[in-house]
Amino acid sequence: MRRALFAFVVIILLIFVLLANLADLQISNFSYYSTKSNNNRIEIIPIPPSRGMIYDRNGTPLAINNITYQLNIVPDKTKNLNEQFEQLKKIVDLTDEDIENFQKERRNYRSHRPVPLKENLTEKQIARFIVDQHRFPFVSIVKIQHRYYPYGASLTHILGYISKINSQDKQRLEEENKASNYVATFNIGKMGIERYYEDVLHGTAGNEKVEVNSRGRIVRLLEQHPPQAGEDIYLSINLKLQLYIESLLAGRKASVVAINPNNGEILAMVSSPSYDSNDFVGGISSKKYSELLNDPSKPLFNRALLGAYPPASTVKPFISIAALSEGVVSPKSVVNDPGWWQLPGTERRYRDWLKWGHGHVDVLRAIEESVDTYFYQVAYDMGIDRLNLWMTKFGYGQRTGIDISPSEETRAVMPSREWKLKRHKKSWLQGDTIPVGIGQGYWTATPMQMAKALTTLINNGKTYTPHFLLYKKSDIINTNQNQPLIDPSKYIEKNSLVDVNPTYWALAKEGMHRVMFGARGTARKVYAGAKYQAAGKSGTAQVYGLKENETYNAHRIPEHLRDHALFIAYAPYDKPKIALAIVLENGGGGSSNGGAVARKILDYYLEGDNSTELNDESPNTGHED
Repeated sequence: MRRALFAFVVIILLIFVLLANLADLQISNFSYYSTKSNNNRIEIIPIPPSRGMIYDRNGTPLAINNITYQLNIVPDKTKNLNEQFEQLKKIVDLTDEDIENFQKERRNYRSHRPVPLKENLTEKQIARFIVDQHRFPFVSIVKIQHRYYPYGASLTHILGYISKINSQDKQRLEEENKASNYVATFNIGKMGIERYYEDVLHGTAGNEKVEVNSRGRIVRLLEQHPPQAGEDIYLSINLKLQLYIESLLAGRKASVVAINPNNGEILAMVSSPSYDSNDFVGGISSKKYSELLNDPSKPLFNRALLGAYPPASTVKPFISIAALSEGVVSPKSVVNDPGWWQLPGTERRYRDWLKWGHGHVDVLRAIEESVDTYFYQVAYDMGIDRLNLWMTKFGYGQRTGIDISPSEETRAVMPSREWKLKRHKKSWLQGDTIPVGIGQGYWTATPMQMAKALTTLINNGKTYTPHFLLYKKSDIINTNQNQPLIDPSKYIEKNSLVDVNPTYWALAKEGMHRVMFGARGTARKVYAGAKYQAAGKSGTAQVYGLKENETYNAHRIPEHLRDHALFIAYAPYDKPKIALAIVLENGGGGSSNGGAVARKILDYYLEGDNSTELNDESPNTGHED
């Protein structure tokens, strides 16, 4: 009897324990265990947004999205990856390179998330996989958007490209609290416009709450939050002009920047040679990248923003304005040029490009005929401190502020005493200043800097920041019809150059006009017969220094040691619509060769003449500017 009573009491106690546990599970901790249970059967699937497209100023697509199909696998749920890979090789033509890329990418994905295994599946590969899909429970085919650049290499140095998100990208996104928006995104802007306007183009990710079975297959959709597509953007690029300039530079190492001087809009920016952005979208192969990296013509190098060249005689109009403003010269002061200039107190002579000299010259003739000795004297009288101060105001030695990542643009060098001491651990010498007067010596500049400086001169000291963005699609929707879509005033920079005497700007421009249309202009032959008036300045940059009695001869030296040809120009002269900065690496004479390219571009843009092509003549062997 006692045993039965004891057993009864134990049973009653166990029942109470069981009831207490049930109450704890179903009442006290209901929310906790309910959530944990739902996590086993409910998944939040992120949905990537559609990337915004990029157009030129006339609405021509420059970067679009194509639909492709991608094979994904969840590696953490797959028991034998290698066995699955071997089977997939027969079904979808999986390659060793695909597997190698998968292993690299796997580290960038969270556990239990699908990782891309093979991209750009063909219809045949998709059909074969669907037949055998039951054998691969954690492998799936997904539809994705694939970035495509219709004009390939033509716009690479402007657009840049998107490519796979790597560990550095992930770290940066986490630091910027943007990682959650990229959970379902495989690519990110790496260079150019794609990189700079990443936040505009990418959009906002959405998600779906779905119920899945034990194999991870979706059973039903519970909730959906659609993604917000990235914005379309329109660039200031004139595609026809861009392609035409590219055709002129084919086979050359060169760069051209074409800009609207009235607002800073970049009409064209060509760096030749280039490379195809499409090669990077899906991840470029090591072999292909190595070929680009080792190509002696350096197609990966953006010459317009990273190419630092001696600006040569293209700077003479700017130095003239500085010298006139400082009272170093006057509009009527004259310098005698016997063909050389000698540094006082030394026997060092600096030669003019015209061996027998130009005789007595004033500032207008000095610009028109590009008289070196005149500017040697100006540099000597100005000194490096004032030269540095004034040329910095024109933007030399600084990034232009263009809407490209700062890491993709160089400051180049506007030399100073401090710069030389820091860079070369040596003090500045008086002899260092003289070649600066003709844009040589330590001075280097990029084509974009040259274009920006030119627009400042055209606008009498008012400076516009160069830019590619014309407007975003939302600007069209949100703009009042009575207001202009594009407000150029937002690109105007503060600059003390607006205080310069207007007469000095006019003198510099008149000198540049004479370069092209004057009786003694260095580019007069190239512009004979032009139906418009223009202004410009040539430059011939020495790649290596000549000995005192050495004569330059392009045919007797290797091509890579030949002079660079430079030219800046704008037209029409009275109401400019376009300004150019041109650099032809190892191109010879600035007037004859750089000026010829400028002439063809201006003819094309102002007259619609696209029937002319560059002559296949050898570089001019003269050393004129």
